[in-house]
Amino acid sequence: MNGEMMLKQAAAVVGNRRETYGEPSASMAAIAKRWSITLGQPITPSQVALCLIDLKLARLAHDPQHLDSMVDIAGYAAVLKEVSR
Repeated sequence: MNGEMMLKQAAAVVGNRRETYGEPSASMAAIAKRWSITLGQPITPSQVALCLIDLKLARLAHDPQHLDSMVDIAGYAAVLKEVSR
């Protein structure tokens, strides 16, 4: 799979998740509210997306060839763009 194909796959995943879970902005906002309670400090939707990217980077450090993590990073980067508007 080349880079362009991977990005198309990431776009399809984001689209599927949008259908399943609703708009990424609403989902990231809901997660931010929960994490804010858990962590005892305000968390933004952008921070949620960044932390999810970081999670996937940590997993890639364990297995640099794991395609799903690469696709997820691209997808979360797209979500970051949406929630950072």
